[in-house]
Amino acid sequence: MNLLRDGKFARLSAASLCSEIAEWILQVSLPLVMYRLTGSAASTALMMIIGLVPAVVVSPLAGPLADRGNRHRVLCLVSLAQAAVALPLLLAEHVAVLYAVMAAQAGLAAIAEPARNALVPQVAGPDRVTGANGLMSVNASVARLAGGSAGGWLLASGGLGITVAVYAGVLALAGALFAPRFAPDLPGTGERPHVLRQWVDGLAEVRCNPALRVVSVAVVLLQAAQGMFLVLFLVFVLRTLGGDEADAGLLRGVQAIGGLAAGVLVATVARRVDPAKLLGWGALVMGLYSALTWHTAHLTTAMAVFAGLFAVAGGPGVFVGTGLLSVVQTVTPPELTGRVLSTAFAGMAAAQAAGMLVAGALADRIALDLLLGVQSFLFLPVAVVVLLRLPRRPSPALT
Repeated sequence: MNLLRDGKFARLSAASLCSEIAEWILQVSLPLVMYRLTGSAASTALMMIIGLVPAVVVSPLAGPLADRGNRHRVLCLVSLAQAAVALPLLLAEHVAVLYAVMAAQAGLAAIAEPARNALVPQVAGPDRVTGANGLMSVNASVARLAGGSAGGWLLASGGLGITVAVYAGVLALAGALFAPRFAPDLPGTGERPHVLRQWVDGLAEVRCNPALRVVSVAVVLLQAAQGMFLVLFLVFVLRTLGGDEADAGLLRGVQAIGGLAAGVLVATVARRVDPAKLLGWGALVMGLYSALTWHTAHLTTAMAVFAGLFAVAGGPGVFVGTGLLSVVQTVTPPELTGRVLSTAFAGMAAAQAAGMLVAGALADRIALDLLLGVQSFLFLPVAVVVLLRLPRRPSPALT
């Protein structure tokens, strides 16, 4: 927790918290609006996929932007742009507008994510990166709890207009916090090599680095499972549990409770643990616990029971996410971090879209239990490949 005494890291943490709260407000509310307008799991999945495509398309630009410019400036401008492009939702609650806003938000988020995650080791220092990622995962858990719950509650009680207004206000605050410089520019920041050449350099690092090759396999499987979850979760809550929009927001939000506890654990006690072990064992627990959660519906559909189950579920997710990010950050040269991360995020988006396509196409045709079983199983090969194949690195002594 000593990192929070560093004023620049504390400001980065606060700015990221605001940004992620806003992101969760929209992630929860827009799919619910789409499902309400169309009543179709396939249409909801299509909207999510449209939101992922720009992340793949923007990848060649996002990484070089993170590595060649002032990362704090990129984050500030993106936050303000995200607030602006959501404003059309105030004028019309229409399927086409939802598609357009989701696509624009995804494109901007694809620019912000590599810059933000590349800035973490730059501000915290390489020796404290796992602990820093643990603290950032605490932010993510708080954001999930606050933003996820707020997204469902604001939509149910105030409508889409109020939801968008709150979303834009939180992003404006994030932009103000991102505006001042966090750290000196990286060597060579002033250089302007061709964007395509920079992107190819990032791809070459992924191809030639043994650890990154193993991580690539894990990313594909994890995000395919996540894509299936995003679609099947709504069907599970609204059909199987008989819940409503507020219940969906609640169950997404309470995952932050377990995530918060796990984030604190990583930032303190487990900050010296090999990131590969966090990733591998976290994936194993996540797969087994997911199967337990889905099958509990055969015993009870009480919302309180599932609130408890989803609250605990956030813990393994934090171990997986922190381990994955820490591995990438520690095995990648600082001047290539943005490009490698943008490539990873593009792969995540593509795999997540594939999972959504499968779930959206089959949700109305195949038994939900079978699809949920497949979703749970995908975590198990991740655990195997990471624990057996990912090269081990000595954990640094952190202060």
